[in-house]
Amino acid sequence: MGCEFGSLIRVRHIISYSLSPFKQKAFPSYFTKGIPNMLRRMQDSILRAAPPFIGFYFLYTWGTQEFEKSKKKKAIGFEEEK
Repeated sequence: MGCEFGSLIRVRHIISYSLSPFKQKAFPSYFTKGIPNMLRRMQDSILRAAPPFIGFYFLYTWGTQEFEKSKKKKAIGFEEEK
């Protein structure tokens, strides 16, 4: 066969390039560009993402409080038993 492992098939009009994983950098410019970009994206989307979370938090706490209130006995119906 004589072909190397990366060149087993020959396709016309398609050019592909590859770089050895041993020559690639795992985290190129991660701290200089990646983290600031992440913070910028979070600032841009906080006004779209935060209101639903805040609303559902208040809904959940209100529902939990109402459930705890409904589990208690009402003292008005049991006054004669004292």
